[in-house]
Amino acid sequence: MIIGLDVGGTHTDVVLLGEKGLLREVKVPTDSQDLFRTILKALDQITADIEPARIQRAVLSTTLTTNTIIQKRTAPVGMIVSSGPGIDPNLFRTNEAYYAVAGCMDHRGREIHPIDPDEIRRVADQLQGAGIRQVGVVGKFSPRNPDHELAIADLLADRFDTLFLGHRISGDLNFPRRIATTFLNASVYPVHKDFFEAVQRSLREKGLTVPIRLLKPDGGNMRFESAVETPAQTILSGPAASVMGALASAPNTGVSLLLDIGGTTTDMAILIDGVPLLAPQGIQIGEYKTLIRALQTLSIGVGGDSAVRVEGGDLRVGPQRLGAPMSLGGPVPTPTDAMVVLGLSERGDRQRAATGLTPLAESLALPLHRLAEKVLDQACRQILAAAEEMVAGINRKPVYTVHELYQGSRIVPDHILVLGGPAAQFADRLKGLCHQGVHVVPRWTVANAIGAALARTTCEVVLFVDTEQEIAMAPGEDFVENISGDYGLEDAVATALTLLRAKARRRGADAANLETEIIAKQQFNMVRGFHTTGKNLRVRVQVKPGLIEGFDPVAASTPPDR
Repeated sequence: MIIGLDVGGTHTDVVLLGEKGLLREVKVPTDSQDLFRTILKALDQITADIEPARIQRAVLSTTLTTNTIIQKRTAPVGMIVSSGPGIDPNLFRTNEAYYAVAGCMDHRGREIHPIDPDEIRRVADQLQGAGIRQVGVVGKFSPRNPDHELAIADLLADRFDTLFLGHRISGDLNFPRRIATTFLNASVYPVHKDFFEAVQRSLREKGLTVPIRLLKPDGGNMRFESAVETPAQTILSGPAASVMGALASAPNTGVSLLLDIGGTTTDMAILIDGVPLLAPQGIQIGEYKTLIRALQTLSIGVGGDSAVRVEGGDLRVGPQRLGAPMSLGGPVPTPTDAMVVLGLSERGDRQRAATGLTPLAESLALPLHRLAEKVLDQACRQILAAAEEMVAGINRKPVYTVHELYQGSRIVPDHILVLGGPAAQFADRLKGLCHQGVHVVPRWTVANAIGAALARTTCEVVLFVDTEQEIAMAPGEDFVENISGDYGLEDAVATALTLLRAKARRRGADAANLETEIIAKQQFNMVRGFHTTGKNLRVRVQVKPGLIEGFDPVAASTPPDR
């Protein structure tokens, strides 16, 4: 059996899956101030009367780090950045406690200027004086040679709680994005650590010692412990769970628009022939352009519990969620209240819902029933408008699926897949407002938790080779190897795949079903005088995102033996 748990802004969904399908599903309110109790309550209900030994693993997805960044509630951190030739690291300042320091490597990883230990100690004094406990350290060419980052870390080691080194965060040479990615890892660390400890404590109380995984934004998962080292890898974990939950039932031809309509937000994505699109260079979260590899998704503030109001004679839905629907005692009317008035939902008291919507109906001179229909239609129009804008943005640049560059013509969705708590009600309204076919995903209320449960373990490796210096290295994997001068591109691919398979096994991947692929392989000749003196090689490989085998994500199963 597998547990899938999705910690959303409104509800925490949890499922128990067996090989023949869904055994149990539970939905509990999320208390962001007491995640321990939220998770423990969900686990209590999903594992009632189940022997812990029968559970093989648990996979979690969460919007916690995403919300922390968007709401600007990140912890204060320090950034220490050293540059290379021709660029000023101050151009990429991420925060106030940002220090550009001496020390420089060239593009081949050769030292041009050493670091200044006294300068590093002075910076450390200032950071400690400001009460900062997490520090990021980034050198421009550290993926080629991390010695400066490692030397700075040695000088800081006893003075701060946690250090994040750029070459371990990403092997990509994009300096500005590596700075931002390292900064985000350091700044979300405290809130992620609290989440990590709440989950561990909840599992201990339940007597569960199963392997724990976290869903990454690329649709794969990683060991829970690994996420403590790279907590920003949980950014957009929630939308990725939605995509993975829809894969099993998505059409394998055509373009699908996926809509996960929750209580607070709607997350959307595109599938081409049943394969999700990817943001290959890295996602942008808030103002930060990162190297975090992720499925291409968009989240907007429209959901079943979004606040509804009249502005300038026009009806608007969201983006704020100010509490529960009025039918459940909340402060403002919501689309859920409209559903209750129309008899489409039984969430709470119909009279309360009607009382909340009546002032809006009077303001627009509409009967209550017509106002309720208009609320749902307006929510759907806002969702469709955002989806149209997302598709237009995708069509303005090269399109990548998780497997390859898409060589087709412009993307035009020909069907819509809907999941989430109010999916069935929204799907009925969407059918009347768009020309595409609209379908509700099986197990739509908990499809995101199912997607998290069944996601494969994924990871990637970037390998650099300099045949003139006769060295191959993958600094993110702490790998360095001496090579011969005739070492070629196919040798580099073989080395990278060997490192990838070992890394995937360490992270808990099933070695028997390990599907790998080459994302990029490049070779550049180094010329001196009029002679080729060596080659620069770069190879990037990954385990493909997808669903694990042996579990039916759609079927319902009989309850387990008690």
